[in-house]
Amino acid sequence: MAQAAFFDLDKTVIARSSTLAFTGRLYKAGLMGRPALLRASVSQLIYVLFGAGEDQLERTRDSLLKLTKGWDRAEVERVVEEALEEIVSPIVYAEALFLIDEHLREGRRVFIVSASPEEVVRPLARYLGVPDVVATRTGTDAKGRYTGTVEEYVYGPAKAAAVERLAAVQNIDLADSYAYSDSATDLPLLEIVGYPHAVNPDRELREVASERGWPILEFRRQVSLVKRLARPVPIISGATVASAVGAALLWMLARRRKKRR
Repeated sequence: MAQAAFFDLDKTVIARSSTLAFTGRLYKAGLMGRPALLRASVSQLIYVLFGAGEDQLERTRDSLLKLTKGWDRAEVERVVEEALEEIVSPIVYAEALFLIDEHLREGRRVFIVSASPEEVVRPLARYLGVPDVVATRTGTDAKGRYTGTVEEYVYGPAKAAAVERLAAVQNIDLADSYAYSDSATDLPLLEIVGYPHAVNPDRELREVASERGWPILEFRRQVSLVKRLARPVPIISGATVASAVGAALLWMLARRRKKRR
């Protein structure tokens, strides 16, 4: 069976809310007005300073559903794609990129798993070099316009259930897989894998992780990325460095033995 690594997105791979980060560009594109932009900006500030509880996330989701009703999905995807370099590049955690690269080098499948809409998560993940995502799917009509409904909300227990279904279909061994998240709302996800990790954890998750002996990681270094088509410039991993150093030492020892002979 295959191994995998599942990364939450907001405050785990990037430092902000992925959905709210694009509100400025959506405003410029004429998809939202000034009042909505102001509310989104306030929500972003609260999220950065205090995190987001379940009630706040529910309110944000419902308000976004009302706001986006009638929007063209293809237009939203276009705005997100065009804004990736400006919006996402400066807020990616270097430590997350390193871990993603490390898992890929070890032959594991890597997934971004997020409650944010798929049309935001998928291009963002592709920009980071992660081809696979599990994300919220919103309803659209025959013309590709949002209906204000949700087909699948990938949040809390539903996020874990979506990953379990994926694992069953794609023959992934969850007991031998990894998960990373910052929020206690993702405890159901962290509990179904063999190697859970708390990243920049909120208070509740930090307490649980400490009690259960889970690794607690602090991501702080935000890096600016160059534009890419498929995946990020590879980050040299610790294992790669160790292998290179070991090979160099063996080569030097072999040369010395030859000289002695």
